[in-house]
Amino acid sequence: MTDARRYWVSLLRKICEMPLELCASDRLKESMPVEGKKSEERRKFTYLELLGRILCGISPFLELNKESLDTDPEERKIAFRLSELAVKSLSVATNPNCKDYMNFKNGRQPLVDAAFIVQAILRAPKVLWEDLDVSIKKRLIGELKTTRKIEPYFSNWLLFSAVVETFFFFAGEEWDSTKVDLILRSVESWYKGDGAYGDGPLFRWDYYNSFVIYPMMIDILRIISKEKAEWEELYVRVLKRAQRYAVVLERMVSPEGTFPIIGRSITYRTAVFHLLSQLSLLHLLPVSLSPAQVRCALTAVLRRIFENPSTFDEKGWLKIGVVGSQPSLGEEYITTGSLYLCTTVFLPLGLPSSDPFWKDSCKEWTNKKIWEGEDTIPDKALED
Repeated sequence: MTDARRYWVSLLRKICEMPLELCASDRLKESMPVEGKKSEERRKFTYLELLGRILCGISPFLELNKESLDTDPEERKIAFRLSELAVKSLSVATNPNCKDYMNFKNGRQPLVDAAFIVQAILRAPKVLWEDLDVSIKKRLIGELKTTRKIEPYFSNWLLFSAVVETFFFFAGEEWDSTKVDLILRSVESWYKGDGAYGDGPLFRWDYYNSFVIYPMMIDILRIISKEKAEWEELYVRVLKRAQRYAVVLERMVSPEGTFPIIGRSITYRTAVFHLLSQLSLLHLLPVSLSPAQVRCALTAVLRRIFENPSTFDEKGWLKIGVVGSQPSLGEEYITTGSLYLCTTVFLPLGLPSSDPFWKDSCKEWTNKKIWEGEDTIPDKALED
């Protein structure tokens, strides 16, 4: 295991292991603090938020260590432990007899985090689906079907409904292909140019293209695109645009490992780079970005954020903020569970240590090269 990979694995474990241990042992609700401006009102959602978001981020790491026998023994031990906790947590979360039985039905928010659970399964089909007991599968499918009654907002939320239907296709259940098609057409109509979609019909300066829009569209289309020629064509367009947006994200990282604090939900922290990590995992980075360059940029960001001791409370829970505890940065829908979308930056842990992302020598990222006086090519817009 390289030093960078060892650091990423240790940080992933620090963020995720304790919450998963509590959930797997049916003690999450009694132990988890719920911070937020409307913490009591949002308490009924925060536990599913935490579980869905953690699984969404760690799933490729779990899947790699299920499939590969060449991983580091220490890493395999950690991954197997997290896999065991993840499966037990899904069992508890869908069992009405458990204290930590989670809310998939009441309010609109459960649709969001049911979708993140689904995205996790699509990213780790062996660990988080094939290996599940039949009873857990049955309960989970039942809970996911209840989310069909939740009306999504006319925004990135449409993709949450679409990815749930995509899961039903994946699982061999009856699925609504017409609904998925209409959602994909709606999102396609929001494209504004140069790699950016609106979050709904309007453009907003935020990171939702990376938090949700591109990652969900890519995971939907890689599963269903072969079903229709129009979806295959859309997938090609989406990937081309996603690669342009990835270039923009990489250029957001300053020489010091910071990035612009713009738009809502900024307390998702490293989820700002969800898409960049996803394209790294899928070996779909644009040719202008080397994997090692992306790794070094993201490692600088990880150190900048998570080495601030007040980013965690005294028991190890994430605090609302970007660097340290900054509760005023959290919108009214942000609670402790929301923050764990930050784990999506760890998707490249689904690549083996032998992959160029991990084995290649560190390379400076764009802003670091330029601000240190190195000559480099100019940026260029995508015209399509």
